[in-house]
Amino acid sequence: MKTVYNARHAAHAATHEFFRGRLVPAFEVPARADYVLAAVQAAQLGALLEPVDHGLAPLERVHAPAYLRFVQGAWAEWQALGGEGDAFPAVWPVRSLRSDVVPPSFAARMGLYSMDSGTPLTSGSWEAAYWGAQASLTGLDQVLAGERSAYVLTRPPGHHAGADFFGGYCFVNNAAVAAQAALDAGLQRVAILDVDYHHGNGTQAIFYDRADVFYASLHGDPQTEFPFFLGHADETGAGAGQGFNANFPLPAGASNEAWFTALEAALERLQAYAPELLIVSLGVDTYGGDPISHFKLDRPEFSRLGQRLAAFGARTLFLQEGGYATEAIGHNVVAVLQGFEPRP
Repeated sequence: MKTVYNARHAAHAATHEFFRGRLVPAFEVPARADYVLAAVQAAQLGALLEPVDHGLAPLERVHAPAYLRFVQGAWAEWQALGGEGDAFPAVWPVRSLRSDVVPPSFAARMGLYSMDSGTPLTSGSWEAAYWGAQASLTGLDQVLAGERSAYVLTRPPGHHAGADFFGGYCFVNNAAVAAQAALDAGLQRVAILDVDYHHGNGTQAIFYDRADVFYASLHGDPQTEFPFFLGHADETGAGAGQGFNANFPLPAGASNEAWFTALEAALERLQAYAPELLIVSLGVDTYGGDPISHFKLDRPEFSRLGQRLAAFGARTLFLQEGGYATEAIGHNVVAVLQGFEPRP
């Protein structure tokens, strides 16, 4: 299996984040990708490719251009204001406040284009996120050219980013960019299976009223887990997208068998959809030792996941999402990929 590696991920290197009301050392750090890269190379999975630049247009197919311009220029604005350290939002246009008028204030726009206070914007956020999307498009190129599968190793992750907001460590939604590019290349039905511990609210929102992308997610129950306000089982799509969104929330501490039961239910829905391409938002924060998640999977279960996805039989693009137990993340990712495509 070929791996597309975004070496520019390291440009985004946050020092701290807000977690449960405290400023703590950042969980989403460059070491996450470093450990995965080392494990992929040690396992000799296949060729390591650099991302090819497809330009900004594919990102604008799913993200508002004004939002992308903001993220691209935000660090320079922050510095011009005398900002010190990483930038965080401080105010949001919730409920009775207006959001149709965009003030010139940096603080106002930072809040308008964000969903939480736990996603630091750093000097290299745009570079890392832009090239992560390019890596995803390069992985898609490989699959569309005839490869059975490809793996995209990048960070920051993407599935929490919406059409016009960042959050949950995510700035550009790689899965959505790849899915839309696949449709633009001529495919009719694309499926996204999100196995990250946290619900991919951004991905769901982008495709919620569409029938050409089926989004299925198994994740921690939003009654208790981030992002809280999306990911319930009764969210099944709207308009033309009715029936093409399926959520399988599970309580914290759910057993591994309960997780795989949910996986089977998700794959049954996807099998009926018969996608021409399966995009897997591969979060391995379902690992039992993850510091911010509460499932119990370990290496044997990750191998089992890979085997089950291989049996699904679709062309498959794996995109790296979460996983914050840095020393374990590489082993867990490789277990999935080797389960999917074991070495002869």
